[in-house]
Order: sequence, then structure tokens, then C-alpha cells
Amino acid sequence: MRSLRHYLMIREAIFSDETDSYAFPSEPCEGEDIRIRIRTALNDVQKVFFINRSKNRNIETLMEKVSCDRYFDYYELSANIGSEELLYAFMLESGTETLYYDKLGISGELRDIFFFRIIPGFKTPEWAKGALMYQIFVDRFRRGDEKNDVLDDEYIYIGLPSRHISDWNEYPSAFDVGYFYGGDLQGVLNKLDYLEDLGVEVIYFNPLFVSPSNHKYDAQDYEHIDPHYGKIVKDGGSVLSENDTDNKKADKYRIRTTDEANLKASDDFFAFFIREAHKKGIKVIMDGVFNHCGSFHKWMDREEIYKMTGKYPPGAYESEKSPYRGYFRFYGDYNSKSYDGWWGHDTLPKLFYENSQKLFDEIMMIARKWISPPYCADGWRLDVAADLGHSTEYNHFFWSRFRQNVKEANPQAIIIAEHYGDPSSWLNGRQWDSVMNYDAFMEPVSWFLTGMEKHSDWRDDSKRGDADLFFDMLLRNKARMPMPSYMMAMNELSNHDHSRFLTRTNRTVGRLQTMGSRAAGEGVKLSVFRQAILMQMTMQGAPTIYYGDEVGLCGWTDPDNRRTYPWGNENLELLEYHKYMNDIHKEYKALRLGSFIPVYAQRDLVVYARTYYDESVLVVVFTGDYDTEIHIPAWLGGFTPDKKIRRVMYTYDDGYNVGSMAYTMEDKYLHMKIIKNSGIIFVSN
Repeated sequence: MRSLRHYLMIREAIFSDETDSYAFPSEPCEGEDIRIRIRTALNDVQKVFFINRSKNRNIETLMEKVSCDRYFDYYELSANIGSEELLYAFMLESGTETLYYDKLGISGELRDIFFFRIIPGFKTPEWAKGALMYQIFVDRFRRGDEKNDVLDDEYIYIGLPSRHISDWNEYPSAFDVGYFYGGDLQGVLNKLDYLEDLGVEVIYFNPLFVSPSNHKYDAQDYEHIDPHYGKIVKDGGSVLSENDTDNKKADKYRIRTTDEANLKASDDFFAFFIREAHKKGIKVIMDGVFNHCGSFHKWMDREEIYKMTGKYPPGAYESEKSPYRGYFRFYGDYNSKSYDGWWGHDTLPKLFYENSQKLFDEIMMIARKWISPPYCADGWRLDVAADLGHSTEYNHFFWSRFRQNVKEANPQAIIIAEHYGDPSSWLNGRQWDSVMNYDAFMEPVSWFLTGMEKHSDWRDDSKRGDADLFFDMLLRNKARMPMPSYMMAMNELSNHDHSRFLTRTNRTVGRLQTMGSRAAGEGVKLSVFRQAILMQMTMQGAPTIYYGDEVGLCGWTDPDNRRTYPWGNENLELLEYHKYMNDIHKEYKALRLGSFIPVYAQRDLVVYARTYYDESVLVVVFTGDYDTEIHIPAWLGGFTPDKKIRRVMYTYDDGYNVGSMAYTMEDKYLHMKIIKNSGIIFVSN
């Protein structure tokens, strides 16, 4: 009878995925031959079968053992991808045991929902895989042009006058949406050298289009960059008086945001900005908010901003005869002023695509415009993409046409959607390229390292340090995505919708309204944050830094997560650590393109490997509040005694060390003492 240890060795050693190392080519064209591989422990398996699910039945094909090395056997077969998705798993026979292997790992039965999935013709741009991205909330990054600042009382938004915050270091208030600090595109341009030095390869901008809010998820005009972010070359008019209760006399705002000279100058400046970014090898992604627009939008014009110019057709709110009336769903009779708003918000009128071919055509034009000359942006991030439309069928139709328009205009442009939950029905090669990786990155990392939910809304101490939960969450959610999507998914620790990760390290439940601003920075643990950064830079996907995270910015969830970048008050040691980690991420192909292999899990400890052909990287993260001895089965991550093994990063409570240190294996293992709240990166090549 086989020993338990022998059975466990089989479980540990078996591995395959859809990267080039195990499925080549990993992004095949229709009709192309593809080579599928799987590894097993040396001499531990008698037969391996490839199980292809086709037309609701499973076809078994015996695989051939083609090679072996010190620790593993490799089985292989060739198949033609055809025109349908290739769905497959493996069956392994070892003695009297029969095991199955899929995207979630070993099982005693076939699990159709976890079959490997290769989609013929689905290719994502190589530049996006593992790319280091940097998210910028423009108003809070850097003030570069004082002439375009939003002024006090320039207009009224959600019942309150706009405000310019003169103190850059002032914390955001609870009602932050109409308060402006003056960050703009000129400020970002002035800091391109900083971003280049940090190692940034892609800038992801929160919305840039004309809008009355600082977040700009309530577009006023999709066709133009907001002059408050761009250039105001024609000014005039007056701000509102204290007696004004609406925007009928908002002359200055009207001139600034509707005059053709300002719109053209701002669009031209954005084109110039992208050219300058491209010169530094930095790509630019725009935020597309196409589920809804804003009540200020020229199509709705509830505030009569466009009516007062005398140059635009009447808005849908003003007249049932408006050419835009069909763009929205109005309730009641023809004179009704009640309309469908996203989640009931009347400042966010939902777009009614099913009712207007013209609206559909307008948005497709926008989709093409900004990724085409003279702008040449490099892709779209799509806000609340699954909510668009009034039916699931229409939603999928819309995004398939959106993809067609984008890829025809710029084949190298990417499409990344905001999405929570299962994205698989959109990631089919015909709609989105990828998603913001909340479920298979932000959530498992946050729970494992802090025991905190991503908004800091609740805490669960049992989840902190739960290594099995970490791998289970990661692998289950990863299994929902095809590999081309997963390799470019945005891996964020923080962003504009969630609490700053550094704040989560204080393990305090709260929001700005309940705890106040200063509490967000009290009791934070830089050692835990460094562990998170280490994981962000070593897991599959595109590590995406939210501006200011790299220098220790704190903040509760929205709006406190939108604090200004602390120029002159940066945590320079943390910035230096980020640069080291960014360099490590870029240096090793395994970290950008390689497989992800779970190596070891026990309470407070996760160990995983990234491998790419002969290159292996081993990552150790320990959340325990104690020191201990550990014995890592490094052989499972491609490490062997005959190769040089170096430690290239070591982070711990008191700091970090980047000095290279040699290690040796003993009987397949790395034996070491590990100290509390630490993380280590080993490389072997």
C-alpha cells in the first residue's frame, strides 16, 4: 500500500496551467496545433490521460511521457484547437488510485467548472502582461496650472457651491465631490520623470472628460477633456452670488467647459501629453463611464449649461422634442422630468441604448476616437461594465461591438472592466480583455495579511494568516478567467473605491464619518504593507499602484482614499522599497509571464513560486507574530541543489534588506529560521 507521504507527494508535484510552459502557444489561432503538458513527481504516475470536453461529452486521450529531470516527469500531447474553446482536464493513474487535475488542483472527481480553458484567437497585447501600472486620480496628484483651477462658487453641484481647496495638504471632507485641489494634466506631465524613475509602464487615469465633480464619473461631454484638467485659453464671466440657487448664472463655468477654444486646447494638450508619455515608454489608459452619464451632460442638460450658450440642441430634460430624448428612459407622460438614474441617483442618468441606435453609434465613435490619432491612448478601463444596458443579452451585445470597434481602431489597445464576481461570460475573447482583479488578488491578500475587508468596513481575525483560505480564494477566482486575461488583470492593493491598504494594516474598522481623518494613519504597520507590496509584485497579473501608496498615503474608503499626493512629505524609505520591488518585478520573466505554483501553506505562512522555463522565483510570506523554523519544499517551485539560489529581498518589522545572499537546498528543502511579519524572495536561474 502506498504511504500517505507518497500520496501527498503526488498531490504536491502535479502541475499544469495555460502559460507557454504548459500550453504552447498559449494564445493559439483558430485551427492551430497546440502542445499541452503536465508534470508529475518522478516515477510516481503510470498513466496520464488528457480529458477534452467537447459537445457535452468527455474524450480521453492517453498522453506520452516525453522527458524527465531531477524531480519530475513531463507528459505531453498535441491537439488542434479548432474553432471552439478547448476545455480540458487531466486524469492520472497511480497504482490503484485515480486522480483528476484541473485549474483548482487535485480532485477525486471531474469538476467541469474548473476545466482549463483556451480560447482560439483570444490574444491580449504582450505589453500589458505583468505591466507595472499606476492609477492617478487627477485632482489629487499634482497641481501644474493655476489658471485652470475650479473656483469657489463657480457653479453648484448637488446643492452646494464648488470650492477650491487652497491648502494642498488638507484632508478631504465628508462632502468631497465638489471640492477641488487643482491637480491637472500639466501636473502629471511635470512628474513624468518621477513616474519613469519609479518604473511605471502604464498610467491609468480616472475619468478625464468634462464633468462637474472631482471624480468625473458623471460625464458632461464625452468628446472633450475637461479644461479644468487641460487648458483654459478663453475665460470670462462671473461666479455665482450667494443668492444663486442654480446654475443659470454660472457664466464662468459655462465659458470654461463649453467654449470651443477651451475644449480644443484641452484635447490638444492631452494628445501632447500622451506623446510625451509614449516617449518615456509609458502607455496611457482612459476611464470609460458608458453605463451612465451626468445630469450636467449636454444630452440631458438638466442644469441648462448648454441651453444658455445658444449653440446646442435642447437637452432631453428640457424638451420631449430633444434629439437626445431617446437616450434616456423617462417615466410618466411626455412632459415628465422623472428619469432612470443609476442606482436611483438623479445626478447619474442611465443611458438607454436599447432605445436609440444614435446613442449606440455616438459611444462607438467615442470608443474609437480616443485610441486613434491624434490621441492614441492605449486602452479603456470600463466603469461598472456589467451594469450597462437593461438586459444581460444587450450588455453582451454592446461589449462585443465595443471590442470590435476598439480593436479595429487600435489592435494593441486593451479593454479592462471594473467587475466583482464571475467575469467568465465577458472574458470569452469577444468582449473584455480583463478585469480589475478584486476577487483573485485584492481580497485574498487583504484578508491574509490584515484580516480586513477592502473597505475597512469589517474585520475577521480568523481570516488573517489563513493560508488555506488565501490559496482557495485566489485559485477559485483565478479559475474563472482565461490565462490571457489573468496575466494582465489589474492587481491593486488600494484604489479610489476602497480604503488605502496601509490604513487596513491598523486593523481598525471605520470610515471618515465615524473615525475622522487622523485615525486612518494611526497604528499602521509598514512591515505588513511591505509584505503586501512584495505579493503585488510577484503574483500573476499587472501590479497597479494607486498614486501615493508608494510613499505611505493613508485613508479610509471613498472619499478619504482620495487624499492629495504628499509632495515634500513622502516616506522616502517606502518609496525606495517600491523601486527595488519594481526592479525585481521587471528583471525576472517568471514574474511577468510565468506560472504560479502554490508550494506550501500552513497557519500564518504562504509560499508560492513563479516559474518560466529555467527561471524560478520563490516567495515566502509569514504573518505570524513569532519567530519559527520552516522547511520549504523548494523543489516544487523548480529549485534544485545544482543551481544557484539567492535571496534578493527580505522584509521584516524593522525594515528590509536587498543584499544578495546565497542559500543551499538539503533534500529538496530550504531550511531556515523566519522572523515575525516577514517576506522573502528567492531566485534560481
